Amino acid sequence: MIVELGHFTLILALMVACVQTVVPLIGAHKGWGGWMAMAEPAAKTQALLIAFSFGALTYAFVTSDFSLRLVVQNSHTLKPMLYKVSGVWGNHEGSLLLWCLILAVFGACAAWFGGGLPPSLRARVLAVQGSVGVAFLAFTILTSNPFLRLEVPPFDGQDLNPLLQDPGLAFHPPFLYLGYVGLSMTFSFAIAALLEGRVDAAWGRWVRPWTLAAWLFLTVGIALGSWWAYYELGWGGFWFWDPVENASFMPWLISAALLHSAIVVEKREALKAWTILLAILAFGFSLIGTFIVRSGLLTSVHAFANDPERGVFILAILAFFMGGALILYTMRAGAMEAKGVFSSVSRESALVANNVLLTVSCFVVFVGTMWPLVAEMFFDRKLSVGAPFFNAAFSPFMVALAAIMPFGAIMPWKRAQISKVAQPLWGPLVLSVALGALVWTMQTGRSFLAPVGLVLALWVTFGILADLWLRTGRGDLGSKMRRLWRLPRADWGKSIAHFGFGITIFGICAMTAWQVEDIRVANIDEPFDVAGYTVTLEKVEQGRGPNYFTTMATISLEKGGRTIVLTPEKRMYPVARMPTTEAAIANGIWRDLYVVIGDQQDGSGWTVRTFVKPFANWIWAGCIIMALGGIFSLSDRRLRVAAGARKTRAVPAE
Repeated sequence: MIVELGHFTLILALMVACVQTVVPLIGAHKGWGGWMAMAEPAAKTQALLIAFSFGALTYAFVTSDFSLRLVVQNSHTLKPMLYKVSGVWGNHEGSLLLWCLILAVFGACAAWFGGGLPPSLRARVLAVQGSVGVAFLAFTILTSNPFLRLEVPPFDGQDLNPLLQDPGLAFHPPFLYLGYVGLSMTFSFAIAALLEGRVDAAWGRWVRPWTLAAWLFLTVGIALGSWWAYYELGWGGFWFWDPVENASFMPWLISAALLHSAIVVEKREALKAWTILLAILAFGFSLIGTFIVRSGLLTSVHAFANDPERGVFILAILAFFMGGALILYTMRAGAMEAKGVFSSVSRESALVANNVLLTVSCFVVFVGTMWPLVAEMFFDRKLSVGAPFFNAAFSPFMVALAAIMPFGAIMPWKRAQISKVAQPLWGPLVLSVALGALVWTMQTGRSFLAPVGLVLALWVTFGILADLWLRTGRGDLGSKMRRLWRLPRADWGKSIAHFGFGITIFGICAMTAWQVEDIRVANIDEPFDVAGYTVTLEKVEQGRGPNYFTTMATISLEKGGRTIVLTPEKRMYPVARMPTTEAAIANGIWRDLYVVIGDQQDGSGWTVRTFVKPFANWIWAGCIIMALGGIFSLSDRRLRVAAGARKTRAVPAE
């Protein structure tokens, strides 16, 4: 009964979304207040209906209702409860329902917290958000219905993909969807502003918190996925430039550019057209990511579906929203005339450079991701674009971004002098280069990558400290510290996020340049040396888990009289008939010890992979710090309530 109610409420939510799309748009066009007011209860009702539908599907998974086809395909009675719940979104149909739920919740949040918006703009924002909901609800109901029943239910299910039975992957998709779908709000604000015919400082203030929230969730989601790939897949890396990884990374880059561009709109009423375009493209890349994951055109270890018919439906959604948005953008170009002017040396110019670097790097990732498909379709050639291309083509843009970051933070608005801007940064620059040169001389003959990463990380960090110190003004140390403490949270959030970016750069460079890898066939009780550690395979045992069989090795690593014991595993999930590799990792601040057990060779030794990874955890620590910076900025009351935003009714453009 509950499952049938979930199906019914999903269909009812589609009807409500249609009302939310049509009625407020007509009301905003005609100036009818009652019709515009329909948007808010419709958005809240749609969110409640989809929440009930999602809860009904979750109930079916938790109770192992094998009369539901989706539960049979993605669950099993022996599966731990965490993975029964995560099995709800560990598949195409369930993940799409989660997408619809988050989409509706964002619309409801805009209705709940959008009291400061002009009524016509609020109605249009919610109507555009409702139209996106119509598209995805129709896609779910018509092609990906999660509530299909089986005529003869089996006694047990087929289990969830073993690779997804992991805490990191249990929370990775929801955070990514919060980021993907969060960008739908920036898209709705952009289209509503184009329909209104006005983009001003108030609009920039309103769109910033939605962009920041989406960027924050994407940061957490990408970090969780990278962490999972590091410890679960057993290959020892943190980023493979897989198409699905790139599908989440591209919106992250564009949303970062949008976040900085919206600041210029808010502060200087410049870059209006560019900011609107970024808001459209950010959601467009989210839709492209959805197409990549669910169309079957590009294969990936964590793609959801391989049905071309579904891919065509998503492609139609992409064409409708992106094509319509770009046509409207072209028609309304005259309404986005910039008011603020600025010189070539100013904070505005630095933010323009930031935008160019981020968008071009996103384009590089897009080309590298889609080029194999283009080559196969038009040139009948099978190509593989891997890490060497992306590392060579993408890395220079991030280096340039880190290089200009301290200058951009210190530059004044409108006009600046290079000599004055550079003066407080000479000390940080010299100190960063000196420490990088010291590391270069100490590492004796190794890659230049790690010293460069250290220089960039120190340059960004010291630049942040210089910027904060300049903001304290003149006076004694006590008064300076009081001014520093009273800085707005958004300013603190910016500094924290930039610091996290620098930490991540150093972690990536240091681990890539300094890691040591050893692959060999090891015999029991025969020690061998790896990077100063004495490694011994002590024993290999067979065991059993809740829903898997395991081959577990016990490996000791000894150095300087201290012994670390690790237990890597190879698991076999009999229901899914799929093996997985469970790496054993001794985490540390300065290095990770990473051990993987492979297959037995010729009935005697076992394949053992041993890694020593310096500063590996700094990669994810930097991501956490970036996310904390986003949270700090969101806690700034000026962003949450759009303080000072104009509430006068917009006058539509001719």
